[in-house]
Amino acid sequence: MDISLKDVTRENFEAVIALEVAASQRDYVADNLYSIAESSLHPTYRPRAIYCDGEVVGFLMYESFAHHDRPPAYNIFRLMVDRHHQGRGIGYRAMQRVLDEIRAQGPFERIAICYVATNQIARDFYASLGFQEAGLSEKTGEVIAEIRR
Repeated sequence: MDISLKDVTRENFEAVIALEVAASQRDYVADNLYSIAESSLHPTYRPRAIYCDGEVVGFLMYESFAHHDRPPAYNIFRLMVDRHHQGRGIGYRAMQRVLDEIRAQGPFERIAICYVATNQIARDFYASLGFQEAGLSEKTGEVIAEIRR
């Protein structure tokens, strides 16, 4: 299984916005169309289509925060795999790819993600990738987990 990340373009836009999560996951992730629109207003957001063996099967988005005197920090705040492709390890491999992509950009201060505290599946998933819980977001009440350099 070949998992890769690509920019969202005119060629894959329709496929990306047609992706759907399972009904039980809809409260945990924003709609892809909303995320892509949001990224057009924020130059630090990086929307990425997830491909499996050449087919669009998911979406993720992250942002970078530049610091004048420190390495940048990153926040991965969207990840979804289409309901028809879940349970195959695609999300895990896509996260490995985005972590590799971020690391390839040079030294960083931290890579953070957030998830709803009651989402044990997300907690276990991110912990398996090396994220460690660092506290709660004052803004959303979500758990913040980080990989620090």
